[in-house]
Amino acid sequence: MTEQDRKQNLPFLLKPAGKDYLWGGTRLNDDFSKNIEMDPVAESWECSTHQDGPSTVANGEFLGKTLTEVLHEHPEYLGSHPTNILRMNHLPEEELPILIKLIDAKKDLSIQVHPDDAYAQEHENGQLGKTEMWYVLDATKDASLIYGLRHDVDKDTVRKAIRTGTLEKYLQKVHIEKDDVFCIEAGTIHAIGAGALIAEIQESSNLTYRLYDYDRVDKHGNKRPLHIEKGLDVANLKASSEPIQPMRVLKYTRGCANEFLFRCKYFQVERLLINTERVREMLSIHTDEVSFMTLLCVDGCGMIEFGEASLPFFKGDCIFVPANSVELKIHGTAQFLKVNC
Repeated sequence: MTEQDRKQNLPFLLKPAGKDYLWGGTRLNDDFSKNIEMDPVAESWECSTHQDGPSTVANGEFLGKTLTEVLHEHPEYLGSHPTNILRMNHLPEEELPILIKLIDAKKDLSIQVHPDDAYAQEHENGQLGKTEMWYVLDATKDASLIYGLRHDVDKDTVRKAIRTGTLEKYLQKVHIEKDDVFCIEAGTIHAIGAGALIAEIQESSNLTYRLYDYDRVDKHGNKRPLHIEKGLDVANLKASSEPIQPMRVLKYTRGCANEFLFRCKYFQVERLLINTERVREMLSIHTDEVSFMTLLCVDGCGMIEFGEASLPFFKGDCIFVPANSVELKIHGTAQFLKVNC
């Protein structure tokens, strides 16, 4: 790629799609200024080409277009590795293989499980399954999550527990704190508990098999559907080891500390802690031909400069950087989740 071609691969800001699931709260608007006209706001789909909630470009040349439309016009923005992931799963090669969300759990989420790719492709019209990573942005002192089972069970035991409202006694509950990281592999029975504020990076999928929902009703007075048999088809019914937070190492460069958080075959996530005030030198960053990059600002604010242009960013902003991008110069005091494939 020539330098002239690279100059066309400019970053842009994304506007999320919102979701008003019954367990949501107000923090995505209150803490991140999302200005989503819903009540409650449970999720914001920050970087998405999924048909159930594509994000929209909020500045620049593609203002007002969905990210899906932009990638159909410029599939080269994805990079070679995301394209290979899509190709191997027989999916359109102009869409993202991942989805990035912010989640505000004012109440407990349903107890649920997601299928893997093989099951989803066979039983859900060729869709992707769902492996996901959670990064805890904030948590109340008693916040927890459900992560797998305390001991082995069989399908009949789970069916009876759901019917009698006793499923929780078989579930492994894990206390959570700010900055914790969890990998939820497809097939793991799980739930986010009340009081958690989460950044979720996942496969681009909206397949959830709900096993138990506390007999709640939605705003129309209806219980949400359960998917017990499909859930049991895909669930790992063996006992899960309690998740242990991995040792994490900060690597320092001028104006930035970098921390690796998670990697799987679909995506990898790092945390960038940027502070260029004292070093009086801007942080330089760019992508290569392998993958796009998404920068999700989870704290702070600053400015990104590229060529003659600049892009201010604030807490909660999500910035898409195409593969083979221009060189970006970042100034400010902020924390990013950096995601690529």
